[in-house]
Amino acid sequence: MDPAQVKLQGKTVKSSYTLKPFSRTHLGEATISWLCVMLILRLGNQFQQTRDVLQQRYSTILRYGLEQEYTLLQKDVNWPLGWPIGGFPGPQGPYYCAAGADKAFGRDIVDSHYKACLYAGINISGINGEVMPGQWEFQVGPSVGISSGDELWVARYILERITEIAGVVLSFDPKPIPGDWNGAGAHTNYSTKSMRHEGGYEIIKKAIEKLGQRHKEHIAAYGEGNERRLTGKHETANIETFKWGVADRGASIRVGRDTEKEGKGYFEDRRPASNMDPYVVTSMIAETTILLKP
Repeated sequence: MDPAQVKLQGKTVKSSYTLKPFSRTHLGEATISWLCVMLILRLGNQFQQTRDVLQQRYSTILRYGLEQEYTLLQKDVNWPLGWPIGGFPGPQGPYYCAAGADKAFGRDIVDSHYKACLYAGINISGINGEVMPGQWEFQVGPSVGISSGDELWVARYILERITEIAGVVLSFDPKPIPGDWNGAGAHTNYSTKSMRHEGGYEIIKKAIEKLGQRHKEHIAAYGEGNERRLTGKHETANIETFKWGVADRGASIRVGRDTEKEGKGYFEDRRPASNMDPYVVTSMIAETTILLKP
């Protein structure tokens, strides 16, 4: 696919930009370019820098698993799918990973998205209903290096198209409904080659210590409106506090019990918001854990 020229509506100066394809996927027998980046100074430089970090330096040793939460909203009223208009459903509890027309709202959309991602060759690894009714999650990965960001962006686009067909609004707002309801995040699971080998747990703990040293910098880059989500409630750590723990959903960084038991594995950064830029988040985690000197 040759780079194409596009024009941005409403612009009269510097309105044509080059689209450069970065990644490809297979749809049946045809090979389709599915990720292009508009080479605008404001976005292009950051995008290329993060690709350089993940591809050129660490592409063979990094593994990511991205958990994308999102909320389905009723069109025109912008109220979660399955909720009575102007009212509220029963309290949280029975909706997480639930089945049934009174607890799972929008499964036809979720299943269609999963199948479409499989067909497009995206490494989608799961779906589940979330704690707040009308909220769902899909997972991409484990993926190698930069491909995690590529695949998440395209999976988001496919979901946007499917919700459009269904007449439902897709929201990546990290706290779409204020009050006693869970927000939406993009938990990022991460490991290096040394973390996955014997003795890796000690390397994981050192990496987490480095993340704590740059907590404010990471929070600033982890998505807009995240302060409404990271309150210390609803399975989050307070935005002003950095802490980690084993099997702790209220921590900034969570380590799985299997990783602790086996002495190697991966950890989960629970701070990123659902609207985060996966290139920024994944490259920043790599830079902090690998390049930062204690």
